[in-house]
Amino acid sequence: MKLEPSLLFDVATWIPDGRESVGEMVSAGRLTAGDAEDLALTEVPVSKDLSAPEMAVRAAARVLDGTGWDPTRIGLVAHGWTYHQGHDFWSPAHYIACRVGASEALPVGVQQMSNSGAAALAMAVEKLIADPGAEAALITTADRFSLPGFDRWSADYGVAYGDAGTATLLRRPGPDERPGALLLRALAFVTDASFEEMYRGRDPFSAAPLAHGGRVDVRRPKKAYLEMRGGIEEFRLGAVRCVDRVLRTALSDAGLETDDPRIVLVALPRLGDSVLDLMYRPVLDGTVRAEVLSLRESSGHLGAGDLSANAEHIACSGALKSGDIALVLGGGGGFTWSCAVLEAP
Repeated sequence: MKLEPSLLFDVATWIPDGRESVGEMVSAGRLTAGDAEDLALTEVPVSKDLSAPEMAVRAAARVLDGTGWDPTRIGLVAHGWTYHQGHDFWSPAHYIACRVGASEALPVGVQQMSNSGAAALAMAVEKLIADPGAEAALITTADRFSLPGFDRWSADYGVAYGDAGTATLLRRPGPDERPGALLLRALAFVTDASFEEMYRGRDPFSAAPLAHGGRVDVRRPKKAYLEMRGGIEEFRLGAVRCVDRVLRTALSDAGLETDDPRIVLVALPRLGDSVLDLMYRPVLDGTVRAEVLSLRESSGHLGAGDLSANAEHIACSGALKSGDIALVLGGGGGFTWSCAVLEAP
């Protein structure tokens, strides 16, 4: 998606106070020393009482308070998530729209695994492009990975899951609008849907949630998939190809070359080293001359929220000077990979 003009982009996160540390998990036998080294983090945030949508509302309040934007002027609320939102048959997007005061917005729920936040952002971009009457869009994400349904430490390979809510206010530049924290210059996606089987494996389709054992176990279908495919190599080659393509597409849409000196930061998803080494780092090595950020140390993987949380870190860090560019990479099972091009105004 090539954006001319760029869209103003303000983002906030809400992180709960609870924590679970890697050291505690190793001592308790819930995490091996080898897995702990691969994760390369110290702790993850844990919500003890708030549901995922409640965390999204708190993040949205922060971004609206920070911008002074009237929520009744929001045309779209797009909420992305990865795991259970607190009720079985319900629309969390409508709850968020109601709680933030976006009474006339269109609420939409987006589920695209860990790429849900980026997919929700794409819906917001398209809304603002297609609908001249839409002044702004609110994009939220939130996940809470709690027992008994989800063991954040052992459910997956190379990933520990943290709880958080994020919110992004996206809007057009205008004569009376103050500069946003960032400008969204481009947003690109590349999909290879042949890999959807990785999260299904040999499991049959079920009639109800958590029918295969009562707890989310991502390792079981992944192990079966690798057995059926004869190893990881097919996926590795496809993933590297897709990450390279989405990076180059985003840069092309933004009118940038890979060696443009304005590109100063590249943020990676908040995943373990084994996953980053499999598909992301091989693409960046020798391609983009920029500092590579891996911001997982005290958060782990925030489900649908990595892209937004990484963008907030970049905006608040002061690392970008006017005109500097940051790239934020993402992806989610299925698989779809994403890249956002952000500029300091």
